[in-house]
Amino acid sequence: MKRAATILLGNPLSCLGLILVGFVVLTALLADFIAPYPEHAGAVVDFLNANKPPSSDYWLGTDVVGRDQLSRIFFAYRISLILGVVVLTISVPIGVTVGLLAGYLSGWTEYLLMRITDVFLSIPPLVLALAIMGLLEPTLINGMIAVTAMWWPWYARLVYNITRAEKVEGYVLAAEVIGAGKVHIMFREILPNSLPAIITKMTLDFGFVILIASSLSFLGLGVQAPTPDLGSMVSDGTRYLPDSWWLTVFPGLAILIAVFGFNLIGDVLREVLEPDL
Repeated sequence: MKRAATILLGNPLSCLGLILVGFVVLTALLADFIAPYPEHAGAVVDFLNANKPPSSDYWLGTDVVGRDQLSRIFFAYRISLILGVVVLTISVPIGVTVGLLAGYLSGWTEYLLMRITDVFLSIPPLVLALAIMGLLEPTLINGMIAVTAMWWPWYARLVYNITRAEKVEGYVLAAEVIGAGKVHIMFREILPNSLPAIITKMTLDFGFVILIASSLSFLGLGVQAPTPDLGSMVSDGTRYLPDSWWLTVFPGLAILIAVFGFNLIGDVLREVLEPDL
């Protein structure tokens, strides 16, 4: 902990990452209380204040139906964080299990599981997500399914490579000699030694999950109106550029803040958890 604190406090970028991520998380959790107009997160119209530029009443301006941009960004962060948590909660266990089985058992198990993984990895992630969303109704749940389907292979490949290297180490051979079962060796011996790399990747991926989800929404295949979503807010604002620039610029900056913050935190965790790299 002392070493982690030293690295964290000694690196200005890590402090910036903590500030950005803290801002995103707190605004998402407290959106109902800190949003200037929380009712604007729903189906509300106020044509008298439609399309207003940033002002003292509306710090980030209003959209074409008069809804406060700042309030909608706060609630959009909540949707993005929920999607990121659900996607990683589902995809990480699947990918880790596949990687452990393929890396330790070898033989036909390795060949079958890794060829399936390679099939998913051979398809560009956004293309795969678009294909899945094209077959499903564009809702938050289906968006999670689409992103999850494209995310687990990366963890399978990561853990597979780690397992292949770890299974010849002395502690694994010692466990085999004393009669430990394969499940025990995979999940009680190898997996704990893989956690630093997995945790680091999860932190880095959180921002990319938000980015991919925003890309789907930008294309009209993510969260649907009137639910606020960063990608759909950017997409709606592009039709009014350059006059109503705030409709696109501020949601785009919100995406940038989230992705940049999680990337900075991921870099710090990599330095703390994997000091030899």
